[in-house]
Parts: sequence; C-alpha cells; structure tokens
Amino acid sequence: MHLLRHHATPFPPLQKLVLAACLLASASNSHAAENASNNRWVSDSLHTYVRSGETGGAVWIANRDLQGVPGQAERLPQLEQQVAELSAELAGINDTWKTRVQGMQETLNSRKTLIDELQTARSTLDSELSQTNSELRALQAQLGEENQQVLMRYMAYGGGIAGAGLLAGLILPTMLRVRRKRNDQWV
Repeated sequence: MHLLRHHATPFPPLQKLVLAACLLASASNSHAAENASNNRWVSDSLHTYVRSGETGGAVWIANRDLQGVPGQAERLPQLEQQVAELSAELAGINDTWKTRVQGMQETLNSRKTLIDELQTARSTLDSELSQTNSELRALQAQLGEENQQVLMRYMAYGGGIAGAGLLAGLILPTMLRVRRKRNDQWV
C-alpha cells in the first residue's frame, strides 16, 4: 500500500507580497480609524499640573480628565460665530415676516374698504330696486284703471252708437211713411 502525503505548497513570493500589503493596509486603516475615534480633549477643570509650551514632551493624563468634546475656550469662538450668524438670519427672517405681515395688513385693509364700498353700493341699489318696484306696482295699478276707463268709454261710445242706430232704425222708417201720401184715388 502506498500512502500519499499531501504536501503544502508554499505561497509564491508575489502572493506573499500581495498578502502582506493587504494586511498592512487593513491594519493601518483600522489604526487611523481608531485614532480618529480616540480624539479626546483635556478637561477644562484639569487638576494635574502640566507645563505649557512647545517642548515636544509627552504627558500622560488620566482618562477621567479627558472629554469627548473640545473645551470651552476652543468652542467659544465657534459658538459666538454661530450665534452671530443665527442672530443675523433671525433678524432677516423677522424683517421678512414684518414686511409680509404689513403687506397682508394693507391688502386686508384695502379689501375691507372695498367690501364697505360694495355693501354701500348694494344697499343703495336695494333701496333703488324697492323704490322702482313700488313705482312699477303703482304704474301697473294706474294702467289697469286707465284700461278700465278706456273700456268703459268704448262701451259707452258703442252703446251710444248702437242706441242711436236703433232709434234711427225705428224712427226713420216711420217718418218716411208719414211723408208719403197715399194716393188711392184714381182720377
């Protein structure tokens, strides 16, 4: 029986180089990310004596004396600038709103004036309409009476003519007979 042994083939040198470069790059990236996340500032109320100056000396400070945000002295100019910017923006917004409100107030006042004028005109037109309607009713009543009077006149004229015609029809034939002499005598 023949036993086969599996021999591990070593990585070629190029692959080793690539693998080493990848490991080195990932380690440096994680170290940079760790350094960026480990940025800490010395507390403003530090009780440890530290000499100031640019001597390049390293000082070890306890974690309890470190804070995650910059100190007040470093943040104060930024905050003052931010307050100034926001105050200017707020003043601009305030002026804009004052202008808008003033414009709306002027529009509202002009519309109130227009509404008052229209209501006055409407009340005037309503009174004129009621007056015209009453005059129309009076004129229609007067026209009805005049129509009745005209009909009465026509009836009176017609009755007079009919009566005169009847009289003339009855009287004239009798008068014409009277004038005519009877000549019954034969000569």
